[in-house]
Amino acid sequence: MKKVLLSLCISSLFSFSALAAIPAGDDVTTKPDLYYLTNEQAIDSLALLPPPPEVGSIQFLNDQAMYEKGRMLRSTERGKLAAADADLASGGVATAFSGAFGHPITAKDSPEIYKLLTNMIEDAGDLATRSAKMHYMRVRPFAFYGVATCNTKDQQKLSTNGSYPSGHTAIGWASALVLSEINPQHQDQILKRGFELGQSRVICGYHWQSDVDAARVVGSSVVATLHSNAEFQKQLQKAKDEFASFKK
Repeated sequence: MKKVLLSLCISSLFSFSALAAIPAGDDVTTKPDLYYLTNEQAIDSLALLPPPPEVGSIQFLNDQAMYEKGRMLRSTERGKLAAADADLASGGVATAFSGAFGHPITAKDSPEIYKLLTNMIEDAGDLATRSAKMHYMRVRPFAFYGVATCNTKDQQKLSTNGSYPSGHTAIGWASALVLSEINPQHQDQILKRGFELGQSRVICGYHWQSDVDAARVVGSSVVATLHSNAEFQKQLQKAKDEFASFKK
């Protein structure tokens, strides 16, 4: 275990050094013609959040307990959902919420709602979580224990990417808040689904519970910031108008 942890720490240091070499002002991940916020407008998760729990602390013992609880669910139906939730690429966010929303969220069936969700993924994900991830470079549960996740598609890529806070969770929670605003009658179902997306990261072993809890704070902050953005407000109104047309 010590050799594994040493190897992970060295790998993390190299990864952090490479990321730190990128000038802070360079917009390396955002696409101004696609996403809403710039680097300067983004949530600074490092400034927003407290440090992650230290190994051996009471909070970390809870993280470990939640990891074990989640691991026991992997062979259940809830575990299958967690494995599916691990893949949010290529419209996965919209697909994940379609049932709870009560209407298919696809580029064909609801193009304005689909565009709204797609365009805010970067704002809620990497752009918002990057600073804390890079600073703390927290080792993920699957790497800490040397146990594979429930969906290994991105496991290798994420093995040297910081665990705190969870980008998937921030995206899921931010999406849930926005969709609840569009369809308040389904608010409970939508928020429950957004909560599940975060817990799926714990069940899969990609994140600690404290990563997920912190990410919900980040996701909420992102949505508050997006509401001050003119382009987001414009697209949100288009999404609301589109939803209203479904009921006519």
